[in-house]
Amino acid sequence: MSNGTTSNEPRRGPTLAVVGATGAVGTVMLGILSTREDVWGEIRLVASQRSAGRVLQVRGENVVVQALAPEVFDGVDVAMFDVPDEISAEWAPIAAARGAVVVDNSGAFRMNPEVPLVVPEVNPEHARNRPLGIIANPNCTTLTMMDALGALHAVWGLRELVVASYQAASGAGQPGVERLHDELEVVAADRSLGQQPGDVRRAIADKLGAASPFPAPLALNVVPWAGSLKDGGWSSEELKVRNESRKILGIPDLRVSATCVRVPVITTHSLAVHAVFERPVSVAEAREVLMAAPSVVLLDDPQAKDYPTPVDVVGSDPTFVGRIRQALDFPNTLDLFVCGDNLRKGAALNTAQIAELVAAELTAS
Repeated sequence: MSNGTTSNEPRRGPTLAVVGATGAVGTVMLGILSTREDVWGEIRLVASQRSAGRVLQVRGENVVVQALAPEVFDGVDVAMFDVPDEISAEWAPIAAARGAVVVDNSGAFRMNPEVPLVVPEVNPEHARNRPLGIIANPNCTTLTMMDALGALHAVWGLRELVVASYQAASGAGQPGVERLHDELEVVAADRSLGQQPGDVRRAIADKLGAASPFPAPLALNVVPWAGSLKDGGWSSEELKVRNESRKILGIPDLRVSATCVRVPVITTHSLAVHAVFERPVSVAEAREVLMAAPSVVLLDDPQAKDYPTPVDVVGSDPTFVGRIRQALDFPNTLDLFVCGDNLRKGAALNTAQIAELVAAELTAS
């Protein structure tokens, strides 16, 4: 069979292609497709020529991975791309030209004015306006806070954001995860480390070498950098938080300042958010709105030491919010702490949710 599945039973529904099926996000995506409501007919798994021929499981079926080529998109209704920017930039237009609606998880199209940037809980209507046949998925850091901020903005009108992110190693892909594990093995063997300037850096370099996805050791450390260098000393991740928040929320003049920090966490990003609104907002009112938001879980009882942390949130779909406080010296302002799995809601899950919006649209038409 052309799709490589072992099942002889035809499925009803739109045809889906998952491009980048063997990557870190793609692997999570296959699990998500196997556990969410099944709206798809055929699912094609696509990856590089190097991975072609591998057999992966999705929806309990074995599916053979196909090599990325123009013809794999023939007959595809929706194509989800979980690949690097340069691959999406080349191949997403090819898939769209062959009739597929592309849902792209890379940064290649996010700020293109002809490409909607969609969070289904915040701006689902934007998914229908796709003149290029492409819908973009936001950056994982922006997505981590967007469900909560979207709910609050709808009631009180967001005007300013000051954000500090605490980003997991998996945000740098599988090499980031492997490097953190390797560094942890090095530092765990010597309990004297971390007490003298440079001792952690030297110990890790001696064992692992200097080449790393991170500009400094991550074990026993935090690194105030994520992304690439941009004008003014800003990182690309920090500018994404600013630009994408403006586009998703429809606030082109939203004032945003972000500092992105890499922390020794495997998976799940966290953010400390200082949000200024147009109108007065109380903590009690904010809690009510967040508890009513379908994709937000409130963990906010400091007296009971109940607040979100990455090790408790990882593997979960919702956004977890806690430490909600009314800023003492700033009117109309809330401070809160947000956690979200950067490989699920921060990437694969939001992509799947957008694709499901398109599937519902195609099925209804």
